[in-house]
Amino acid sequence: MSAEPLVIAQNLCASYGEGDLRVPVLEDASFTVPRGAITAITGPSGSGKTTLLSLVGALDHPTSGRLIVDGEELTAMSRAALANFRRRRVGFVFQAFNLLPTLTVTENVEAGLEPLGLRRSEARRTAEAALDAVGMLELKGRFPHELSGGEQQRVAVARACAKEPPLLLADEPTGNLDEEAGERVLDLIVGSNWAANGDRSVMIVTHDPSVADRAHSVLTLHAHRIDPA
Repeated sequence: MSAEPLVIAQNLCASYGEGDLRVPVLEDASFTVPRGAITAITGPSGSGKTTLLSLVGALDHPTSGRLIVDGEELTAMSRAALANFRRRRVGFVFQAFNLLPTLTVTENVEAGLEPLGLRRSEARRTAEAALDAVGMLELKGRFPHELSGGEQQRVAVARACAKEPPLLLADEPTGNLDEEAGERVLDLIVGSNWAANGDRSVMIVTHDPSVADRAHSVLTLHAHRIDPA
């Protein structure tokens, strides 16, 4: 792992509403995520886990505080710059598979490569290599409705990782899967296939203690704050 953290958060706060209607979602969160590390984010529902992940992934903007990801200060960037950063340098895997129903398996992965501006032939080779890594190459011509839930999530993992982002964010990625399918997807996310690939870091929101056990570190949230280690 590189000595320089991939994520540096300092006193992050996020809230919705104004004045007396202000609702805090995350308060005074400070932490770092090393390059090449797996970090689990745990805590009860409503504690701010998904908000924290959204801030790190440039999907949302904090109310205050400082956030640096892969050397870029997200809290000082415009919306357009944040969108470009997100599309190129962050991979997302959500509980809902979010595959496009009218595209084939291969085309769904290729869609995630569009920000890189690859030639069509290169995008196809890259997509198929990612599908091969998750054991889905044989089903590359199928549509999402022709796949099981576990198969759809494996395609989602391939799509997130095909562009080789330095940061992979997963929000309850096994929540809609049975135990066997969930284990297989989890192996892909936190196992050697992806986590040991260079300096890529993984942050995963989970309620499952067995998932947290496989992480290098755990951020636990209660009442919108990170518990002290």
